[in-house]
Amino acid sequence: MTELVAAPGTTLTRTELEQRLPAHRRELTGYCYRMLGSSHDAEDAVQETMVRAWRSIDGFAGRSSLRSWLFRIATNVCLDALKGRRSRALPMDLNAEASPPVESSLGTPEPAETWVGPISDGAVLPASSDPAEVAVARESVRLAFVAALQHLPPRQRAVLVLRDVLRWRADEVAELLDSTVASANSALQRARATVAARQLDAPGPVDPPGEGQKALLERYVSAFERYDMDELVALLREDATQSMPPFRLWISGAQDIAAWMLGPGSGCRGSKLVQVQANGRPALAQYRPDPDGDHVPWGIHVLDLSGGKVVRITSFIDPTLFPRFGLADRL
Repeated sequence: MTELVAAPGTTLTRTELEQRLPAHRRELTGYCYRMLGSSHDAEDAVQETMVRAWRSIDGFAGRSSLRSWLFRIATNVCLDALKGRRSRALPMDLNAEASPPVESSLGTPEPAETWVGPISDGAVLPASSDPAEVAVARESVRLAFVAALQHLPPRQRAVLVLRDVLRWRADEVAELLDSTVASANSALQRARATVAARQLDAPGPVDPPGEGQKALLERYVSAFERYDMDELVALLREDATQSMPPFRLWISGAQDIAAWMLGPGSGCRGSKLVQVQANGRPALAQYRPDPDGDHVPWGIHVLDLSGGKVVRITSFIDPTLFPRFGLADRL
């Protein structure tokens, strides 16, 4: 994004600030989402950033770009929000072993603040024509990466996102965090090591968007809506996994996923799926049938595709997510 730099000593009016803020909202939302692991928290943090900026505009004297000034405010908002809060996670982070595909594995739902949540691509990915820039942005919001970030101390988290995702220079990060370049570089190395260790179970190279991915998704939607588990299993890699926040269980293996769908998950029979994009990945919004004959929101399934197969399904069972993806409240 082009930096908007005022001349030293220049002040902005509140009207001018309000006109410029929308151009920064998407990038700030992506930053706050990576920091906080929740689309709801990210939206709240961006709104608080905008409010703080509006209130303190008299203190902006053009010594830095408007973008840098907003990121300083957003970083402080996120650091404040993270104080005393436990890290968000995915089910694989909480349970080392996969669950058998039986109803007793379901357990009770955990509070929403336990989990890393999904976010719509439209809220965070840059409106760029540069394929390389878009590819980097997609990888930096994938669920496994965002979950790994949550294991970092908050300031290390900020350093890693600013340096490796947003490509800030070390001196810029040091200035934003009121630190030294040496300290910022040390934090970056520690953060990189931690995140790399947390992602050792990566499902393999991700299939790029294209006709192959489109065809796979169409077959997946067709098999799911017909509830043809033989066809669905054929689309899954043998070691595919499925998790279902807000529940702790996760299932490993294509056959166990099908067993779950035909057993405890059989209430999904007759569902309709709508394709969306979440966390830089293809995703499906599931509407389950209700007694009135309509279909009502049930969950958002984020899919990882590799080698022409579905290798990971993260199913967020949360109808309140649907408005965040611009989806209807019933079909």
